[in-house]
Amino acid sequence: MSCCEEHDSELVPTIQVGKPVPEFTISVYNPVEHGFEELSLAQARSQKKWTVLFFYPADFTFVCPTELADLADQQDVLSGLGVELISMSTDTKFAHMAWRNSEPLLKNVQYKMGEDPTGDIARHFGIYDEESGLAHRGTFVIDPDGMLVAAEINFDNVGRNAKELVRKLQANVYLREHPGQVCPAKWEQGDKTLTPSAEIVGNVYDALK
Repeated sequence: MSCCEEHDSELVPTIQVGKPVPEFTISVYNPVEHGFEELSLAQARSQKKWTVLFFYPADFTFVCPTELADLADQQDVLSGLGVELISMSTDTKFAHMAWRNSEPLLKNVQYKMGEDPTGDIARHFGIYDEESGLAHRGTFVIDPDGMLVAAEINFDNVGRNAKELVRKLQANVYLREHPGQVCPAKWEQGDKTLTPSAEIVGNVYDALK
């Protein structure tokens, strides 16, 4: 991902939902292979994969391992949806390896753990805290064409719910396969969708029956 020379938030454009995500390459720790590798958005696109970047403030902290453990409980479901799942922080991949192998909560983590020590990627998603040098809790869903389709940003003291991430992915995967339809509030897999038209304007109640 190309970034401005100066790390000034006014100079670094924030990626918006519905817009293409600039190319990037991430160095990751792979817990399955017990080693390090490089991942790129271009690779995910070539493999028709969805990409989820799951940013958190720091390794060896408090709420963060509970979030990553919760995410690990959903990793098989997400993988079945064609998702490349990458947890992200400004720690190095070496710190990720040490943390994953020492914290019992992370014993089931099989997804890749990406590093962003310069904060460049976090800056582009608008979640980098220049004072602390850490990223806020941000979840970003990128479709197989490289477009950002969902973004969630929480402050550091509130953990996320991975089941809601799964719900959003299921909805987005369904809508990619069924263009022209939309998912109403609280939609879950198997629920009724809507097809926008003049006929249902003011009559959504009946359309959902």
